[in-house]
Formats: sequence, C-alpha cells, structure tokens
Amino acid sequence: MNVTRNRVERPVRSRLLRTRPIGVIAGVVTLAVTGGVAYGTTVGFADHQVGTEYAEGLQISSDQVLKPLGERLVTPYGKFMGSTVSPDGRFLAATSNDRSVSMQVFDLSTYRLIWRAGTAAGVDLRLTDNTVGQEGPLYSPDGTVLWMPNATGLTRFPVNPDGTLGAPTKVPVPALAGQRALTSGLTYSPDGATLYAGLNGQNAVVAIDPASGAITRTWQVGIAPRQLRFVGSRLYVSNEGGRRAVAGDATQDSYGTAVPADPVRGTSTTGTLSVIDPQTSGAPVGSVPVGLHPTAMQEHDGALYVANTNDDTVSVVDTATDQVVQTIATTPWQGSDVGYAPDAITVHRGKLLVSLGRANAIAVYTLGESALDPVGYVGLVPTDYYPEDVFSVGDGLVVANRRGIDARGPLITFNQGYGTTPATGRGTHGTTASLTRFTLPDDTEIRETLTPQVFAQNGWGPADTDTKHATGNRAKAVPVPKRIGDPSTIKHVFMLVKENRTYDQVHGDMPEGNGDPSLAQFGEQVTPNIHALSRQFGLYDNVYDTGTNSAEGHNWLMQGDNPEYTESSAGEYVRSYDTEEDVLGHQRSGFLWTAVQAAGHSAKNYGEFIYTEGKPAGTWQQYYCASQSVEAGGDPAQLTAPALAGNYGSVIPSLNEITHPLSPPFDMSIPDLYRYQIWKQDFQKSGPQDFQMIWLSDDHTGGPVSARSNVASGDVAVGKIVDTISHSKWWKDSAIFVVEDDSQNGADHVDGHRAPVQVISPWATHGRTVSTYYTQMNMVRTIEQILGAEPLNQKVAAATPMFDAFTKKPDLAPYTARKNRISLTENIKTAPACGLDTPTGARAAAKAPATPAAYVSYVVEWEKWADQQHLSGEQARADYANPELMNRYTWYDAHHWDLPYPGDAEIYLPSEVPGAALPGSDTD
Repeated sequence: MNVTRNRVERPVRSRLLRTRPIGVIAGVVTLAVTGGVAYGTTVGFADHQVGTEYAEGLQISSDQVLKPLGERLVTPYGKFMGSTVSPDGRFLAATSNDRSVSMQVFDLSTYRLIWRAGTAAGVDLRLTDNTVGQEGPLYSPDGTVLWMPNATGLTRFPVNPDGTLGAPTKVPVPALAGQRALTSGLTYSPDGATLYAGLNGQNAVVAIDPASGAITRTWQVGIAPRQLRFVGSRLYVSNEGGRRAVAGDATQDSYGTAVPADPVRGTSTTGTLSVIDPQTSGAPVGSVPVGLHPTAMQEHDGALYVANTNDDTVSVVDTATDQVVQTIATTPWQGSDVGYAPDAITVHRGKLLVSLGRANAIAVYTLGESALDPVGYVGLVPTDYYPEDVFSVGDGLVVANRRGIDARGPLITFNQGYGTTPATGRGTHGTTASLTRFTLPDDTEIRETLTPQVFAQNGWGPADTDTKHATGNRAKAVPVPKRIGDPSTIKHVFMLVKENRTYDQVHGDMPEGNGDPSLAQFGEQVTPNIHALSRQFGLYDNVYDTGTNSAEGHNWLMQGDNPEYTESSAGEYVRSYDTEEDVLGHQRSGFLWTAVQAAGHSAKNYGEFIYTEGKPAGTWQQYYCASQSVEAGGDPAQLTAPALAGNYGSVIPSLNEITHPLSPPFDMSIPDLYRYQIWKQDFQKSGPQDFQMIWLSDDHTGGPVSARSNVASGDVAVGKIVDTISHSKWWKDSAIFVVEDDSQNGADHVDGHRAPVQVISPWATHGRTVSTYYTQMNMVRTIEQILGAEPLNQKVAAATPMFDAFTKKPDLAPYTARKNRISLTENIKTAPACGLDTPTGARAAAKAPATPAAYVSYVVEWEKWADQQHLSGEQARADYANPELMNRYTWYDAHHWDLPYPGDAEIYLPSEVPGAALPGSDTD
C-alpha cells in the first residue's frame, strides 16, 4: 500500500541548551522566564530544500526539521485527524483527510497499514460519508466495534478478528436549528452498556444505545465539546469554547453560538469542563473553569489532566472537589509562551506525557507520589510533524503524527485550462501522516540529548536578553534591525496577499532560479510584472507557504500560526472553513495588525481576512469596465456606483476599525484591477499607514474568464500597485511583500509548498537570486522586526528575519508596470459592455464556441455545482471547491465541452468524478 517504514537512529549526545527550570507558585507549575526575546535560529537551515534529508533531519515547510525518536511508519493517504488504540493494544485506527481516505487501520504487532476506507479509488471499503470529527474513533470495550464520528452522526463498523472493518451502519444525529451534530469525542460508560458522544456543533452530549443507535438522553454543556472522559460514575466534557455567554459578556460567533470574547482582538476568553452525572436523573450539569480551548483529557488516580491547547498549559483537576489544583506550563522555550499547542496526554510508567503539536515533540514530566502532587519537568522527545495523539502500548509508546513527513505523498497533476498544459509534480495536498514508536529513554538522555535536538529542530536558540535595545541607547537605522525596537530605514510596509500558486508554476521559466520550465503554467507571457519585479528587486527560489489551503494560509500570514481548532476541524470544515469570522480559530496573542498597533504603529486593511458580507450585485463585467474606464481617465466616481460599492467589514473589532469599507475581500466576480483602483484612490487621498494589507484574489482563478486571464489580471494589478508606490514620495522608506496565501493549486518539482514571493523596496537586494530557506513565518517576523512588534508566538519568535532580502544602500529607481500580454477577457461567455481586451500581439478572446448538443445537460449540472462553490457573491470563500472537480470544470469549460480531462476516458458529470472526496472540503 505504498507505506514506507524505516528506523530512525537516536542522535549522538550534544550540548544542552538552556531550558526553563520548573517552579511551583501558589499551586501553579511554571517555567521561569528571563527578560528579553530569544533570537531566532532558523538561519541554521541555510539553503535547505523542503523534502531533503540532512544530517540534522528532514526539512519540512514549517521552519522545522524532523528526526523523530524510534521507528517511523509513513502513510501517504492524508493527514490524521484523530486516532485510537484497540483495547488489546494490537490495532490503531485513525481518521484521516485530504486524500479521499477517511479511515485507516494499522496492525501494531506487524507495524503496517492493513485497511483503508473512503471515496478514493482502490480503498478496501467505499464510504458514503467521508466527513470526520475533531476527535478520533473509538473501539468498544471488547474491541468488536469501531465508532467513527461524522458531521451528521456516527458510523458503526464491526471489527474483524484480523483488525479490518466490516460493512458500516450509519447512526444519524438530527440537525437542530440548522446546526449539524459535528460529532466529536466518544466514550463508553464504565459498564460498557451506553455510548456517549459529544456534539460539537450543538453544544450537547448524548447517550446512545450501542445496539440500536437510538439517542436515549441529551445534556446541554458548554460551547463546542471536544473529548469525554469518565472518572468513576461521572462524565467530564472538555468545552473548547468555554462557558455559555451571559448578559453583559462581549461575544463573537462560532457556528451560531455567541462565545465570550475579547472585545478588541476577538479571541475567546473562557475554557471549561462540563461535569455530568448520568446516574442521577435531573442532576444539574456542573462546570469547572480551566484554560483556553481545553481539548484532550487523561484520568489518573483521581486526577484529571486537561490540555488547554490555546493556553499552552495543562490543568490538573482534583475530581473529588472539581477544583484545579495545579497548572503545568507546556512552554519549554524562553523565546515565547504562545503557540506550542498541547493536544494529547497519556500517563506511562510514572511519567506524564503531553504532545506539543506545534513543536513536533512530546513533553515529559515526572509524577509525584500522588497524581495531584506537583510534576517535575524532564524534557522533550522529538516526533514527526504535528503529533496529535500519544499512546502507552505495552512497554512502549506510539505517537500518531497528523502531518507525518509533510506533503511528500504521490505526485499530483494540475490543469489550468485554456492555453496551458497539465503539470505533474509535488502539491500541498500530497499530505502524509505517520506513526512513531519507541521505548521512553531515561531522564538523562531526554535532558541531555533529545531536548537539545528538539530545540535545534525548531530553531529555538538560547535566550538573548539584548534582542531589545535599552531605552535611550539608539542604534543606527538599518532596513531590518537585529533587535526589536531599534530603528529601521523602512517606515511603510505593504503586504499583498495572492492565491494558490507554486514557484514553478510562475517562475519555472526563469533561468535565474531553480525552476522547471515544464511546470510553468503561468510564466512570463502571463505574468510579465512578477517576472520583471523579480529581476529588478530579487528572485526568491526557496521560500515556502506553510499551509495546505486558504483556511490555513491566511492564518499563517495573519497569526503566524494555524491554530489547533483549524487543524483539527479540517475533516469537516462545517463549523467554518476560513476562520476569519470564527472566534475559536483565533490565537490568544492576537494578529499581525494588533502586534503592529501594540508597537505604536498604524495599520489599514484592504480586504484581507474578512468575508464578503456587504457586497452589492455588480457583475464581473461591470467591475472590469469601471476599472478600465478610470484607468483611461474616466470619472473615478463610477467605482462607487450603487451596483459596485461594497460596505465591507470584520467581526473582529480591531480589524473592523482599520478596514477600508470599499475594498473587496476574496470574490472572483471582482477583478483585481478594481481592487487596485479602490486602493489607489485611498492611497492618493490619505497616503499609507505604517502597515497595510491588500487581498488580491485573481490568482485563485475561477472567474468568468480563463485561468491564465485571471492570473494575468492579478499580475497587472500588482505591477500597478508597485508602480504607484514607487513613483510616490513614500517610496524611499517603503517595503512591499508580495506573497501567496498558499500554493495548493499548482505543481512544483521541489515541493508543493514552494511559492513565488517578492520583496520590493529601495532597500531590497536588487538583481540577485536569493536561495536562503525562508517561509511565511520569516516574512511575518521581518515585518514585525521592521516595525518593532513583538513576535506573535514561538513559531514567529524562532523565525530568522529575512536579512538576506535587504541591503544597507538604497536604490531609489522606481518600477514601471508592464502591460498584459494576453487578453484579460479570454474565453468570457458574456462580453463586457466596454468591449473585449485585445493587447498588442495577442489573439482576440471572443466568446467561447457553442457547447456540443450532447453535452448541454452536462453544462447545466456543472453550472449548478459551480453555483454551490462560493466563488463569488456574499458568501464567497477562497478554495472551497474540491480540486478534482474544479480541475475538470476548468478543463471542460476551456475546451468547450468536447474533450475529456487528461487521463479520463470520458467527460464526467460532477457526481461521476473519480476520487473526489464529497463533501470533504479539506481537499480544496
């Protein structure tokens, strides 16, 4: 089944880096923090390429290398969403997503994958429901049944003696007031007679008769219940959204529920456990306050350990009194106390083990004589990418790693329609998962060998208390200061956020960099501005977008992280896809703009990180004609005519305050040239703020023109924005960062996460190819460093600023935008009133030929499908459409419905597309 297995040797002993000593203060276990901000050390990754194995480990796309302890088993069938071990310890079952496989079963005795289910070709069992909940499956106490959580209920599988699963039975849970069940944590009663399920979407827990599937009782609990654990006869429920809101609370919404929230940053403010007594009829549901976003729980000798994922702590609850008696910090590095994501807990031979998803490590603590006694911090054990669960199995430990070895699965073919040829290479959706198993080493090896290894793999350097400059001792201004708070020659920072392209897809035709010309679907003919900008201001051929899709990508840019809530909900994406308007998807430290504001700087937003509520009914053709007319000298007022002028905003108070209400967010019915004109009007009227964000969505493709026409329009918009800034009085102290939110819709010969990036400034390194390993986090850190802002979390704090992108001597030569070389109205069905675009030397792009009669009904069905993909309108959502279907829709439309998609024997209806995960939208 294409599963790789290898043994990873333990590293040699190395010097111990300084970590935080444990201390106990008023019942709280803390890690002592010295002053200052730790200096990032990802400079040690030099010019590493993602996917290459180096002496220190496998380089991945998240500013980390992997060299896990023990034996690794990789599966290429998508990332794990949740996992469980059978009662006898022989089998591990994991739900998964992203490769149209939603259930995988492993035999731990032979250490191999033995069974798969889903909608992909070649699975052992085809499923009709491929959704998976935020928590893992569950075996019955006797191991004969496996339950799988789904968006609308559960699936019950009989377990065969060899560990494979039999034909499933669906157990539905009805929607309430339009809210689906979104089944999460599962557990059996101590006597095994009743199954309990958390309904994450309905803020409830239900008791289910395992034999009939009937719901026998329902309890209302806190917001978004995750895991369930019995301690004695009482059932504990972790509520990741905390308590219900009461009168006077500031709130924000999550899946129809008002969540107590910070009134400025828009982050949740409570976390609770609900306590249910199923044996006593009418007993009220109790509540125990814990940290933010409680997820995993583990009972041990009357103590309940609770992972507060967004607080980076573990609460120790005395279940005799339902009081928190100890809080354990899971923040091993002095550089930041945010962003380690504790997400699983187990107890093994006198040790408390806590998986740190964002650190690719297991934190090890020694238990006291009593489970309630203060723990002692031992150190860290390295894992693969994003450990999501850890199990004590016999004498050893097994870790389920959500992202395995990153997107190193099968090659993927991408089609971009008219004027391009299909390209096959690495893609972000080639996601993997892995198991690692090992015997826990002794404390000395953990402290002296493995902990330093984890530090090096994360780029965590020793504390540098001089990274902040002393008051009154000012350093000379440079573009990117080495210390936060030192002056920069750059005063105005612009971030232009585009969509979905890989490096090779755009730059593969540039001999100046490490490209593959065969993969350059949008090369210089389509993107003359991006090419010219890269030649003038520097070409970056080793930069990676960390996220798989837009739901993750915008989080990485705006938060410097993709919070666990989004990581774990990817199997459904029903509560939310992009979490701009979902309070549970926001980290407690805020956002890039709030960090900039906290440093005393101003900010303004042009469409980024907001939804499209407030959009009028204008068509693409109307927006296009208005922008073309204004560009030719027409009346600018036409941009804000009633049919076109939006009134956009954000539910996040701090973002709403800085958002330009006329600037559109993602919407493929609005061309980027219109966005450029709206931005230009404001720029010329008010000038720039210290930091500004602009969302340009044409790179996404899916508008009424061909894909390459969309990309060409976005390219012109970028060129014109840079032209406008570089010919202004602010150019001398400006820097422009152009970045894709993700690179999911293209192939690359190095790695699917490799993306085109531009750093544009008089202070930029001109005329060079920069091959230093960088990611989006390095870019976020660079922006913060320039503006004196504190790093948002440990990932950003560890990231080295992009020092190689800048020079101390400015080149003030401006940039002049290039004209598009292909038509901006290519293959449009309804010509705009202002006429078709026919650039010099390009072929006129007239309306597409008529559809063959035999396929008129196919067009109707595909257009119905497209109408449900949120490509435009008030509910537009980036990357919502399944790529297997989107690729075929684009191909059929570009080839006038008379040519099958490459590799297909015929033209398909949407329901006939093979391998498409319906409705699992993490493949978007």
